[in-house]
Amino acid sequence: MPGETGVPRDVGPAGIEDTDSLTPAERVVPTWTEPLAAAASAPVGGPLGRHAVIGRHWFWTPLRVGLLLAVIALALSWFGKAPCVQQFYNPDAKQLELDWRSNRPFTAMCYSDVVPLYSAERLNQGGFPYRTRWIDDEGKPTAHPRYMEYPVLTGLFQWVNAKLAQGWVRFAESGWLPSALPVVAYFDITAFWLALAWLITVWAVARTARRRPWDAVLVAISPLVLVHAFTNFDTLATACAAAGILAWARKRPALAGVLLGIGGAAKLYPLFLLGPLLVLCVRAGKVAAWWTTAVASVIAWVAVNAPIFYLYRDGWEEFFRRNSLRAADPDSIYNVIMQFTGWPGFDGPLGFQQTPTVLNTVSAALFLACCLGIAFVGLHAPTRPRLAQLSFLVVAAFLLTNKVWSPQYSLWLVPLAVLAVPRWRLLLAWMTIDALVWAPRMMFYLGVDPDQNKKGLPIDWFLGAVVIRDLAVLALCALVIYEIYRPARDLVRQAGDDDPAGGFLDGAPDRFASPPLRNLMRL
Repeated sequence: MPGETGVPRDVGPAGIEDTDSLTPAERVVPTWTEPLAAAASAPVGGPLGRHAVIGRHWFWTPLRVGLLLAVIALALSWFGKAPCVQQFYNPDAKQLELDWRSNRPFTAMCYSDVVPLYSAERLNQGGFPYRTRWIDDEGKPTAHPRYMEYPVLTGLFQWVNAKLAQGWVRFAESGWLPSALPVVAYFDITAFWLALAWLITVWAVARTARRRPWDAVLVAISPLVLVHAFTNFDTLATACAAAGILAWARKRPALAGVLLGIGGAAKLYPLFLLGPLLVLCVRAGKVAAWWTTAVASVIAWVAVNAPIFYLYRDGWEEFFRRNSLRAADPDSIYNVIMQFTGWPGFDGPLGFQQTPTVLNTVSAALFLACCLGIAFVGLHAPTRPRLAQLSFLVVAAFLLTNKVWSPQYSLWLVPLAVLAVPRWRLLLAWMTIDALVWAPRMMFYLGVDPDQNKKGLPIDWFLGAVVIRDLAVLALCALVIYEIYRPARDLVRQAGDDDPAGGFLDGAPDRFASPPLRNLMRL
């Protein structure tokens, strides 16, 4: 059977398992176990034969197939955003401009933060992020000073890409390269690096999954990638988080910490993974390895942030300042309740740049409560949970309780979900639901006004889609918790693994295990 073992794994350099050379008895074959994969295999000859020899092709491995599919998905994602970087000649201004006429970003559903941020963050003026200061709404009552609003690594990423784009345009003027508006070159250069980061995410998941490398296909072709790979800069963080998990799985705690720390300097969420690691290391008696990872992550995060903090303190604080000032975003559960019930929110009506103190406190308290509940599950379950399971629960809890759930944040969950609960049909159903929220969101922003030819959708359609998405994520969380308490139902453990992402935890003694209770829960 696919999950049975008995043949030693091939081992590559430095003791790293070569999952591409596993036999059918060692590797999970999705066309045997997943009806969706079996149906999809029909054009290429159907499910794998019971006596087939695998792992012998000189080139096409599960990883390379996954990367190829990811390249195709990323290309489609770029084409989805391409309408928003089309140019037209404006005869009045006598220059090329972006063609955003007739609300194109919303009608074509191609909106990407990357495009407007090029000018909004003053990248087009050549200034250095966090040092450059400007006044938004100058001359109005709402005038206020501004700096780069993103974490340091993401801000520097934008600045470097802007410099590359401006260099491209200068070369183009001399005839060496195709010409384009600076913002178009900036978007394309940024998209290239973001695509590379997602390929790293796919690679890391395939290598971490061990017996289930084909699960990385779900990361490669996720509907969320088709819609949001280039909506913002979040693939940088997913690459760091997935690579950090892989480093931990390979028992390299310092490297794992460095990667998580760097990821935390791009987006905060990779640092959340230290919590599940601590719980599991306490349960396995491996706290020393956790300390190595935690210290390395702090050092990496400080190393990235310290120069900007020291030189441009006000600019460095802008990310934290603006996040504290934000009210409940349209995608948050708080806004859904406010819109459907007429509730004014925890803080009531707020004036310009007033901090929603109660909302911030409630959001943080709910997330902390969820983390304590997840820690209880991690310590109380009859069998020690897998790292991916607890990590998925923590990140999902943050998104569900946070006052901001920007649509591209859902990318954070994709690699964790694939490693935590690799049930293809369920995951594709959730990712499709989540990706489809984009359509009513764009139509809501378009507005409904017959006099101005705005033919969008009322807000109720968008809010309803948000509720369905949240319920889908909650259902996945419930399934993960169920499989934690019923490990015999866990597909990863059915394949013969303890915790492929666990590293020091994989196969380690379980200090809190209760053998009679564990045997009962397997029934």
